[in-house]
Amino acid sequence: MTESLPQWARRIAEQELADTLPRRWSHSQGVAHQAEQLAAIAGPDAGLLVAAAVLHDVGYAPRLALTGFHPLDGARFLRDQHGADARLVRLVANHSLALLEAEERGLRQALEHEFPMLADQVLVDALIFCDMTTTPDGTPTGARDRVTEILVRYGACTLVGRFIQLAQPEIEAAVARTEHRLAGASQPR
Repeated sequence: MTESLPQWARRIAEQELADTLPRRWSHSQGVAHQAEQLAAIAGPDAGLLVAAAVLHDVGYAPRLALTGFHPLDGARFLRDQHGADARLVRLVANHSLALLEAEERGLRQALEHEFPMLADQVLVDALIFCDMTTTPDGTPTGARDRVTEILVRYGACTLVGRFIQLAQPEIEAAVARTEHRLAGASQPR
């Protein structure tokens, strides 16, 4: 019996995060749970969304943190060590407006060159929604509260603090678009 993409992704994420970063693993599981709730809008890409959700922070794993920029480190790991699906790798690389943070880190060109952003706005928005409506402990939260939590944890004047403040309007817009799609998907036709 072969593993489904989400099963494989959970196994890889658990191997890399559960022991070394248990809180990050809890967050990743919560993000994956959020993704499972979006199956109606993800359609045939529901498994891809769940896989990207559980793997989105795999680049934080200490043995994978080569550049210190987790979206890039995680995507390179998935591509180079696992030959993962290109769409999955691109979602991980670009999750939650990573391009803005890459700019702050001087890594924008590397990210854009190696992992161009997916054109599928539904999937991109859905992954932002899942990440930005899940606390570090894996429980659901609102996007504004999540941004506030990140600002408090890192500090407003840090690189991550500057990034999240720049990203906040688009985070909130992506969450709103996803909520709108979800409401539309649940309406009887």
